[in-house]
Amino acid sequence: MSKAMVASFALAGTALYLGLAILGRGGFTAFFSHPALIALTAVTFLLLAVGMVSPGNLSTGEREDSDNRWVLWAFGAIAILDGYLPAYTDRVGFWILNGASFRWIGVALFAVGGMLRLWPVFVLGRRFSGLVAIQPGHSLVTDGIYAAVRNPSYLGMLVMMLGWGLAFRSGVGVLLAALIILPLVARIRSEEHLLRKQFGADYEAYCARTWRLMPWLY
Repeated sequence: MSKAMVASFALAGTALYLGLAILGRGGFTAFFSHPALIALTAVTFLLLAVGMVSPGNLSTGEREDSDNRWVLWAFGAIAILDGYLPAYTDRVGFWILNGASFRWIGVALFAVGGMLRLWPVFVLGRRFSGLVAIQPGHSLVTDGIYAAVRNPSYLGMLVMMLGWGLAFRSGVGVLLAALIILPLVARIRSEEHLLRKQFGADYEAYCARTWRLMPWLY
């Protein structure tokens, strides 16, 4: 898939995500009446702009685990729910976390998670693919951010979702962030299987000294 097509999908996905949130919140006026949600929108477009100039791709590379593609559909389904439900529950007052500070905490977490999500894309360059695949010239990166966590981009995705839910003070949003862990773990295991086949003992040694997703937890 060309870079232009990837950028088009990213733009369309972001527009859909924000559109669902605006719809769930009750329209543009209701959505943008909260400074925190204005900030959330600004961060979203800033992250989109950075992502569109990143070297990430959807290449199948030299070898892909195509059986894992179902995870992309799971991510998409949860994303649709996450776009709409937190904003909707915020509007109707269902399972809401009390305190306006939760909104700003959510915006901060969304921004931090977004940076953590994109940072590894620039570290890995063309080796970063949205598919579980070994790329030409693939090498094992074990320093920098990868010295502690093997999947920092997935950790960033999780933090982003948590931040998004909190920006709407939504307990449902927090639950959806927890739900994303299931396909994330499936994705991680698929990638680890492929990397073990590719790098053997070097990857086993790397796994022995790092965490999969969350330092000191998993």
